[in-house]
Amino acid sequence: MPRLLIPLLGLEVAPRFDLATEVWIGELDAATPEHITGSTIIVLPQASAEDLCQLILKEAVDVVLCGGIEEEFYDYLQWKRIQVIDSVIALADDAARAYGRGELGPGTPDIRVLLPRG
Repeated sequence: MPRLLIPLLGLEVAPRFDLATEVWIGELDAATPEHITGSTIIVLPQASAEDLCQLILKEAVDVVLCGGIEEEFYDYLQWKRIQVIDSVIALADDAARAYGRGELGPGTPDIRVLLPRG
């Protein structure tokens, strides 16, 4: 079961990793990967990319789904063997389910818009 972290702005994926003051952490079901088995929202005391990276390591996160992320933090998380999928524009739950269905991952389009239009 992959453990996901999504920086939040309201219920949506935050447009910038370093400005998020809330994060969504959840797990996907191994048998039905698009099913979220548990999730929680953590409120951070302040926006800090460094603190967020430490939280990712502390919470044993496997995958980060985010909007924009600075190359320094992207490279650091990759070095720590955390998969980072950026340029995601979606509600957090929808992004997690899309990842579980295999719609988000390396080699997918540069911007992943999952919000309903209209």
